[in-house]
Amino acid sequence: MLQRQKDITVIECKDYIKNPKPNGYQSLHLILQVPIFMSDREENMYVEIQIRTIAMDFWASLEHKIYYKYNKEVPAHLTEELKEAADSATKLDRKMEEIHRKMAQIKEDNNEEKENPLELMLLNERFALPEDFLEKE
Repeated sequence: MLQRQKDITVIECKDYIKNPKPNGYQSLHLILQVPIFMSDREENMYVEIQIRTIAMDFWASLEHKIYYKYNKEVPAHLTEELKEAADSATKLDRKMEEIHRKMAQIKEDNNEEKENPLELMLLNERFALPEDFLEKE
């Protein structure tokens, strides 16, 4: 989807969802080059976008704090617990996605109004996404 955006260049893509890290971390990391519009010029800047679930975001935040606290020398038992927590987060994400699909099927079977996939709720704010944002198959 981002590749079709004319003013954005995907520089690098690290897919830790298809290829999870050994510690269990799953996310999609993208390095992009995007235009930044100044009052007198346009500059291309590099940005990193990390796309992950709420559960994995919580895990990553905690893992970062632990590694910072122990100066990257984390006790083995905590490393093992972090791996177990990452696996649990992945399992939870899959279960929630399964429940979401079942709810969508029930709505469809009952001819209920479908959710608009182009709307996003973030911190109790509703955002509309451009139609070409979602990848069409």
